[in-house]
Order: sequence, then structure tokens, then C-alpha cells
Amino acid sequence: MKNLSPWPTFALASVAVFLVSLDATIGFAVFPALRHAFPDVSPSELSWVLNAYTIVYAALLVPAGRLADLLGRKRLFIIGVGVFTLASGLCGVANSTGMLIFFRVLQAVGAALLTPTSLALVLQAFPIEKRAIAVSLWGAVAALAAAVGPSAGALIIESINWQWAFLINVPIGIIAMIRAALSLSESRNLETGHRFDWPGVFLLIAGSGLLILGIVQSDSWGWLAPSTLATISAGVAILLVFIFWAKGKPHAAVDLSLFEDRNYRFVNAATLVFGAAFTAMFLSFFLFMTAIWHYGLTKAGFGITPGPLMVMPVAIISGRYVARFGHKPLLVAGGLIYALSGLWFYLNTSLTADYLTVWPPGMLLSGIGVGLVLPSLSGAAVARLPAKRFGVGSAVNQAVRQFGSALGVAFTVTILGGQVQNLQQFRYVYLFLIAGGVLTALLSMFIRTQPVSIQEAGGKVATAA
Repeated sequence: MKNLSPWPTFALASVAVFLVSLDATIGFAVFPALRHAFPDVSPSELSWVLNAYTIVYAALLVPAGRLADLLGRKRLFIIGVGVFTLASGLCGVANSTGMLIFFRVLQAVGAALLTPTSLALVLQAFPIEKRAIAVSLWGAVAALAAAVGPSAGALIIESINWQWAFLINVPIGIIAMIRAALSLSESRNLETGHRFDWPGVFLLIAGSGLLILGIVQSDSWGWLAPSTLATISAGVAILLVFIFWAKGKPHAAVDLSLFEDRNYRFVNAATLVFGAAFTAMFLSFFLFMTAIWHYGLTKAGFGITPGPLMVMPVAIISGRYVARFGHKPLLVAGGLIYALSGLWFYLNTSLTADYLTVWPPGMLLSGIGVGLVLPSLSGAAVARLPAKRFGVGSAVNQAVRQFGSALGVAFTVTILGGQVQNLQQFRYVYLFLIAGGVLTALLSMFIRTQPVSIQEAGGKVATAA
């Protein structure tokens, strides 16, 4: 079939990545409902409903990006949507925590397959001069979905039940899969033939999986516990073995020459930092409203929506400027605005539930910051990559963001602990948000993605394709 025109292709890819990003944070609202549904199950066991998804998703993102470049983006996109949709349905009918955790692992596999593939499809569909706005909007969709996850989950759970937080994905996923099968054209990296670095993939999955496992379990195990230190050390050691293995291999699971580019290094460093700050923000905001102000789930969810509502319009406006000025001005400004939002909450939150005075100004600042930073990081990561590396390049960046998210959750849970009633605990998290925003701005000062001429960029892509 003939490929869709660019914007319908964008819409199709965005629907899929919206579902994945929504599912990554909807668990914040689902978790309390699961504790009521399975009262005999310990909180530590229930936490694996969230942790298993995070670990598997982060570990498989990079191999999935490589597979997309190798086997075809359309094929892997359809498989990913299919697996994610099937697993979502199974999560909705699971009658035990063991089944639910297993199906969440399967859901993470589908999510990892379709996330880098969706961005690669968007990049392939758009001409050079329109890619900046397209990537900015794709990143904004993912950020918006992650931000509204808690409020959407709370609304669904209180209106129907927790099962529909998963079942709602099924009809949307089926429609997306059918549309993709009928409308998309295949694209792949023809230079690689059919070679796949299975040993490298195994090392990458094992190393990143153990590293994430150590991070997400740090609260229950303890940061200095032997099990935590051993798990994180083993993960780092295996990743070092992977680097040694992949050096000089033209068909390695990750082409390490990506990191020879200074822009790519600094973009991923900023992604790690901001990923941690972004996740810490929404988790702490949700906990603050429920624990300090004693809001219900739905009220708390809607209480934090002013920020997410700013993400898309900011991304649309800022995306138009990327084509002329590059990503650095947006990233620096966004990081500093995000830091200002943390400062606002540090100075103005109190035990008194004064929502209209305290919350909207800070949330609007954070929404503008997120709208400037997250889409720009996604765009800057692939701005200078040839077409053949779209899949793996975006996958590495998304995996780095997942590592950052895991760090943000671990930090927030460690600081807030089991007794979430002390205002000073939340102020420590707000200091973390300030530091994350400032550090993101500083790292972004070294990013250079000023647009090249269309002729030059087109030649680069044509040579690589």
C-alpha cells in the first residue's frame, strides 16, 4: 500500500506512543486500587506491577530500535501494537497479582517494540524541513500522556474500576494496528542485511535490567544494602562488558559511534537528568495532594492537570522556532523555567489547602518547562542522525529517559518514605526539581543543532538510507 501522507502517519504513531506513555504513569493511580483489590498481598509484591514494566521496558528499548532498523519499522510497529494491546486486555482480566505482573511484562515488551519504531516512522515520513516540528509534537504527545496518566487513571478507577485502566487500550490498539497494516509502507536499514548481534543484545538486556532493578528496589532493599550494591554493580559490570564487545563491530546492538558525537552525548546526559526531575515532579505532586491536603484520587489527578495542558501548545509554538534556531535556546529556557516552578513550590506550599493561590502558577511554569524541554530532547537526539540510525538513535535516548525516570522514582520514594506527612520532605524534592532544571539548562548549553541547509541534510539522509 502507498504510505500515508506525513500528518496522518504522525497521528497513527502518536496514538500508539500516547498509550504507552500513559500506561507508564497510570500505575501511580492504579496502585492504591490494587491494594484494595488484593488485600492479602504485600505492598512490596504489588510494587512489581509497576517495577516489572519499568525494568523490561527500559531493557528492551535499544534492542527494539535495532530490530526496527533491521527488520522493518512497519512490521515491528504492528507487532508492538499487537503485543501491547493483547497484554492490556490480559491485564484487565487478571485475577491474581502473579498473572498481572506477568502480563505487565508482556505489555512492556510491546511498548518497547513500538516506541522507537513510532518515532522512526515519523522521521521517515516527513521531509527534512518539517522534521523539527514533527519530532517536537511527537515528544509533546509522549510527555502529555505521561503527565495526565495519574489523573486519567484516577478518573477511570473511580468511575468504573481498575481493570478498565488497562482495558481502555484494547479498542484503540486494535484500530491503530489495522490502520498501520493497511496504510503504512515498510522502511528499514538495507545496509545491515540480516545480521543481528544476539550476544550484544543479551549483554545489553542483562546489564540494563539489573541496573534498573537495583534502582527501583533501592527503597525496599536500602541504598547501601548488599543486595542493592551487588545488583547495581553487576549491571554496570555487564554494561562495561557490552561496551568492550561492541567496540569496532559494525553491526553491534548499539553502534557506539553514536556517542562520538558531542551533541548526542550531551542530549542524553540532559535526558537522564530531566527524566529524573520530570518523574519526581508528578509523583511528588500526586502524593502531596493526597497525603498533605487529603484530596481524593480524582480531585488530586485533576488538580495537577493545568501543567500538562500547557505541554502541547508550548510544543507546537516552540517547534516552529527549532527549524530556525536549533534546540539549545528552547532547552536552556525550558530548564530554567522548570527550575522556577520548583522554586515556586518550595516557597509557597504549606499545610493549608490553598489550591488557587499556590498550585496553578507553579503548574503553569512546570508545564511550559516540560513543553520546551522533553520534545526538544527527543528532537535533538535524532537531529543529526542519518535515516538508517533513526530507530536505534531514538531508542537509546528513550532508554536513557527510562533510567532517569527510575532514578526519579527511587529518589522521591526514598525522601518521602513511609510517613508522607512532613512538609519538609516535599521541600527536599522541590530542591531536586530546581537542581534538575538548572543542570538540564547547563548541559544544554553544549548542544549544537542549528539547522543545516535542506540540500545538505537531504544529501546526508540520501547517502545513509
